[in-house]
Amino acid sequence: MTNTKAGMLLLFFLCFNVILHTVISVDPHTCPANLDGDCDFDDSAEWEGEFFPGIPKIKYEGPKSKNPLAYKWYNPNEEILGKNMKDWMRFSVAFWHTFRGTGGDPFGAATKMWPWEDGSNSLAMAKRRMRANFEFLEKLGVDRWCFHDRDIAPDGETLEETNANLDEIVALAKELQGTKIRPLWGTAQLFMHPRYMHGGATSPEIGVYAYAAAQVKKAIEVTHYLGGENYVFWGGREGYQTLLNTDMERELDHMARFFEAAVAYKKKIGFTGTLLIEPKPQEPTKHQYDWDAATAANFLRKYGLIGEFKLNIECNHATLSGHSCHHELETARINGLLGNIDANTGDPQVGWDTDQFLMDVNEATLVMLSVIKNGGLSPGGFNFDAKLRRESTDVEDLFIAHIAGMDTLARGLRNAAKLLEDGSLTELVRKRYQSFDSELGAQIEAGKADFELLEKKAMEWGEPTVPSGKQELAEMIFQSAIDRDEHLFISFYLQILLPVSHVFRNQSSRTHRNFLIGRFSASEIWDSAFEDEAI
Repeated sequence: MTNTKAGMLLLFFLCFNVILHTVISVDPHTCPANLDGDCDFDDSAEWEGEFFPGIPKIKYEGPKSKNPLAYKWYNPNEEILGKNMKDWMRFSVAFWHTFRGTGGDPFGAATKMWPWEDGSNSLAMAKRRMRANFEFLEKLGVDRWCFHDRDIAPDGETLEETNANLDEIVALAKELQGTKIRPLWGTAQLFMHPRYMHGGATSPEIGVYAYAAAQVKKAIEVTHYLGGENYVFWGGREGYQTLLNTDMERELDHMARFFEAAVAYKKKIGFTGTLLIEPKPQEPTKHQYDWDAATAANFLRKYGLIGEFKLNIECNHATLSGHSCHHELETARINGLLGNIDANTGDPQVGWDTDQFLMDVNEATLVMLSVIKNGGLSPGGFNFDAKLRRESTDVEDLFIAHIAGMDTLARGLRNAAKLLEDGSLTELVRKRYQSFDSELGAQIEAGKADFELLEKKAMEWGEPTVPSGKQELAEMIFQSAIDRDEHLFISFYLQILLPVSHVFRNQSSRTHRNFLIGRFSASEIWDSAFEDEAI
């Protein structure tokens, strides 16, 4: 009897152990963040109703509006410098940050699970996300989006299965986008999978190189199929952690051959979009080969790829490389390589890629100065490669962030247009170099002035007179376009910079009267400061 009880007890514990092992070994399933917290649908369930109920189509209401779900500065059909605002901007939503961002970081778990999410990476979930994406675009009034291949469709067991998954999702995207919406650009995700830990186009393993090529080939095909206007290469793993085990020359040669193959395939299938390289100095690698715009331009020149590629400049990447976004944009522009902008910013107090929405009007104005001088960005545009902060967890935050980012850039466009139409800043720059607007200057710029001629002129002229750089005046003019209603700010600087100028000595001058009542333009500041030809 005792043996029977012991046997039954042993059998009970064995069965309990099997059940317990089965439960804890099952893949975890995360419930959607419904109000009641219940898992009330499965992967295959079709979503009912809107993804963003209660969110209206976002409209322009003007600067005085207090509505967070309205545009204050972005008026798409308003003409600025002969072009509609929407054509200057060509805004795009980044699928990865908007619909795959969870708020997780190396120190903490995900903080947001949108109501339509079930935590899976199934095809059904991918389709649901895609439908949410197009509802978001429609309500925001944006007709472009950007994607990585693996953001929109899950990996399969084989490359063939993965491509089939991608085809299924792309077919749905084609149906949903219709004739109005299209990708600003597509790209291949060559950085997350462990196979790419040493890089894709720069991997020392030929099998990885071939796999990366196959993935890019497919990504170019689907971008073309969807009517994409550009294709981006971002080399997050194309670099090194240490030079001790790296043949840099060989890796750069391999990357050039990879790009040449991409150019050839693009032409073969009739894809007319622009190929873009996105510079970034580091993260996740210690050193990326496309460190900044100048480095990328040099690479393209060395390998004869100028004319085949342009650059996608990301503002946060610019600051990581030790430059301002304006510097990177100007470097790309003067080299004929400015093709697209990933509109975001970083936190100046941290040293990594924070991908925040650009909210600084000063920065946006500088960005738009470069864009206007470039004649626009088409077929490129502004992609919001930006994500909500980890602590921003409401669905409406997705809209608020994009609205604020679009308004900031729209205000920057208005300010930049005002600066260029006023002409004061342009004239200040022209005057700095006016000594070159001479016969000798023309010879120098044409490459016809040798050292003997320049030595002769130096001896003839003697010690040169070096004029003021007028940096503070340039900054004042710049601020006058931004703080258009805050004349006291400019008055303060006028008193510091020009305390004994004729503006104040001549009590009857129109500028002096306008100064006293706070009414003057940037051009009047300019005229007053430079009326004396000795300045």
